[in-house]
Amino acid sequence: MGRYYTGDIEGKFVFGIQSSDAADRFGVTGQKPNYLEYYFDRDNLEGLQEGLKIIEDAFGAHKPALKIYFDLYKIEDDAPLSFYSYIEQAGLPELTEEQCFEYYDYALGRKILNCIQETGSCSFDAEL
Repeated sequence: MGRYYTGDIEGKFVFGIQSSDAADRFGVTGQKPNYLEYYFDRDNLEGLQEGLKIIEDAFGAHKPALKIYFDLYKIEDDAPLSFYSYIEQAGLPELTEEQCFEYYDYALGRKILNCIQETGSCSFDAEL
């Protein structure tokens, strides 16, 4: 696995010889990235599923609705009905504030899971 640079110029650093900050010697200091890089693959499924289960358990009475909703609509952006409307139509009580926060992490985890199941891996950058 090599280290690459991409942008207006592209290339690969020489393994074991050239450091990633090699361009510093030309008068500009490289800036630390303003993002987190993530890579998940099938080796990460156990941890991903454990994290999703912890969130599911925090939903108490809403847990079955949460799982059904995400099984129906793999990615909420494609759903014809928001999860909050789905809960309301199911006659369940409103979500607590904590559940609202957990919902968004759960949605992210499910997106990662779906990506791994469909392509074998999931890679993305998250801005800080």
